[in-house]
Amino acid sequence: MAIKIYKKNNAGRRNMSVVKLEGVTDRAPEKSLLAPLPKKAGRSGGKISVRHQGGGVKRRYRIIDFRQDKLGVPGRIASIEKDPNRSSLIALVHYADGEKRYVLATDAMRQGQEIISVEEAPIVNGNRLPLKNIPVGTTICNIEMKVGKGGQIVRSAGTQATLMALDGAMAQIKLSSGEIRLMSKECYATLGQVSNFEHSAETIGKAGRARHMNHRPSVRGSVMNPVDHPHGGGEGRQPIGMHPKTPWGKPALGKETRKKNVTNKYIVKRRQKK
Repeated sequence: MAIKIYKKNNAGRRNMSVVKLEGVTDRAPEKSLLAPLPKKAGRSGGKISVRHQGGGVKRRYRIIDFRQDKLGVPGRIASIEKDPNRSSLIALVHYADGEKRYVLATDAMRQGQEIISVEEAPIVNGNRLPLKNIPVGTTICNIEMKVGKGGQIVRSAGTQATLMALDGAMAQIKLSSGEIRLMSKECYATLGQVSNFEHSAETIGKAGRARHMNHRPSVRGSVMNPVDHPHGGGEGRQPIGMHPKTPWGKPALGKETRKKNVTNKYIVKRRQKK
C-alpha cells in the first residue's frame, strides 16, 4: 500500500493524491450481499435537515457482518474488496457450510487466509474471540460494546485499540484517541488493525472528487445575508453578534449539546484535547 502523488500538471492535480491499494481483488461484488442505497440528499420530508449533501455517484450498500456469529465455523477469505460506503476494505468470506458474508478486513488479511470466530480461537490476525481470551497488550478492532450486538467501535480505516488489562468482569481498552474505557470481558473483538491505514493521508485535491462523494459546497455564515444566517450581514468583515448560534438559532461553539450518556461511567480516562 502506497500513496501516489500526481505531477503538478494543472490546478486540480497540484495537491491530489490517492492510495494505491495492494491485495485488492479484481472482481465484482457478491450480488447476494448487495442492498439498494436510496439517495436522501440531506432531506427529511422534502426539507434540508443536513446541509452540504447531494449528488454523488450511484452506489449500492454492502451488507457487512459486524457480529461474525458463525461460531466454530471456519471461513476462507475469497477476496479483499473496496467498499464505497466506508473507508476500510472489506473481505468476502466463504464459510465451510457454504454461506458467504462480508466482514471488515484487517491490515494483514490476504486472499486464501482462513479465519474463525470462536471462544478459544488461535491468536492470529483476523480471528474473532471474546476479550477474556485475548492476551493483554494485543491490538484489536471491531469491538462490541454490548454482548452479542456486534462490533460498534474501532471500525474505520487504520484504527486500532489495545487491550490494557483484565479486571474482574471487565476489560480495559485503550482507544486510538487515548481514551481508556471499560467493557465486558464477554464482548467479542477481532485481532489486528483495520485495513487501509493510509486513508487519512490521502488528499482529495479538487472539488470534483468531493462532489463524487456526495459532498456539496459549504458557505460560511458570516458571508451570508442576515435573513439566511445568524452570522450574516454587516459592512465588511463583521464578528459574530450576540452568542454563537447555528442557522436555526441553537447555541453553538462551546455549548454542550450532548446529553449525559449512560456509558460515561465506563470511561476510566478521557481522551486528551488537542
